Amino acid sequence: MSVFTAAADQSVCAPLPVLGRDVTVPLVTGGEVTYAALDYAASAPALQRVWDDVAAYAPYYGSVHRGAGYLSQLSTDLFENARRTVAGFLDCRTDDQLIFTRSTTDSLNLLARALPADCQVFVFETEHHASLLPWQDAKVTCLDAPRTPQQAVETLERALADRDPYGPAVVCVTGASNVTGELWPVRELAATAHAHGARIVLDAAQLAPHHPVSVRDLDVDWVAFSGHKLYAPFGSGVLAGRADWLRTAEPYLAGGGASRKVTRRQDGGVDVEWHESAARHEAGSPNVIGAYSIASACKALTEAGWDTLVAREQHLVARVRAGLAEVPQVKVLSLFGDDAPRVGVISFVVEGWNSSHFAAALSAEYGIGVRDGLFCAHPLVRTLLGSDPQAQGECGAPEAAPGEKSLNAIRVSFGAGTPDEHVERFVTAVRELVTDGAKWTYRTEEGRCVPAV
Repeated sequence: MSVFTAAADQSVCAPLPVLGRDVTVPLVTGGEVTYAALDYAASAPALQRVWDDVAAYAPYYGSVHRGAGYLSQLSTDLFENARRTVAGFLDCRTDDQLIFTRSTTDSLNLLARALPADCQVFVFETEHHASLLPWQDAKVTCLDAPRTPQQAVETLERALADRDPYGPAVVCVTGASNVTGELWPVRELAATAHAHGARIVLDAAQLAPHHPVSVRDLDVDWVAFSGHKLYAPFGSGVLAGRADWLRTAEPYLAGGGASRKVTRRQDGGVDVEWHESAARHEAGSPNVIGAYSIASACKALTEAGWDTLVAREQHLVARVRAGLAEVPQVKVLSLFGDDAPRVGVISFVVEGWNSSHFAAALSAEYGIGVRDGLFCAHPLVRTLLGSDPQAQGECGAPEAAPGEKSLNAIRVSFGAGTPDEHVERFVTAVRELVTDGAKWTYRTEEGRCVPAV
């Protein structure tokens, strides 16, 4: 795909300003260094633009949908304008509904509560737990990990062909893996789902921060993502898509704002008429700052230009992959192979090292923040690593089960706010640690690998 071909001059494009870009951290070997935040897949730093927008609004903060005062009206307008901005960012259909939630996890649990009776759910074992686990009250079919995009489509085709064709069905799939960064064939999976009378929900938590997402073009029924991965602060998320099931489902939370009319019955109970709009699932005082911060991030990314952002990120992806390829002891994890298009998320293991030990050394000796473990995608990581590793290194994996001390990996992830220097420091650190070993000793403390003192 041409969008993943970085132009030669994109490597010098400046990253978007983010909070924390000048924070320094101490090294166990002495001195301090500017922190290299390379854990974007868990939480990306907030854009400076987002923080400035929120700070400018803060003095005008007021209750939403609750008051006649000027600040309340302003906050209500801000909240509803944010809804329209995010819907535009996602290229939603005119009759789609957009609900503000707490996170991707919250969004998918909300949708799970809205499924019709007897709904069947199809999900690959490769999903993040946020999209793998919410469907426990439905009839769930967990599909094996595919090894090519085409195999993913064929696996879904077979599964849907064998289902009861008369009942409702939903397919849940990620847009980009939070473990390998690889892009999934969402448009083709959507076409397959619809051909068999099923709907599809896209987990865009790892896709939306790195690549434009169009509900119309991908032809998905719903999309979910989190603000804190899209360069906005914690505590906000989005579910957008088909309104019919959402309008008829019991409210996700019962309370003020979700109800249109409440009357008391003579028997002492109450009758409730619920809203059919997004308010039906937004009970309580809305998180206006969370919604506004997502909208601000959407505007900032759009104005920066996706072609420029994607091209620069692909330059960083190529640099990291080339650097890791120069170290024979490093194995990069992949489902679809080296040529698969991917976003700035790369997981790997290092021969002779426990991944928790390696990640701790990156932090303590180089000031580099990465992630280690199973990345809330346990079935996928176990599939990629196998099930009988030999324990190595000085520290155990924080998430590992008994007998799986080294069944964990290291994940480096980056995006629009990542300077080239952070990537270069990471590549150098990997090479030095593998060649020379750690300069410090480490031990396990409360499940984490930490420098020994």
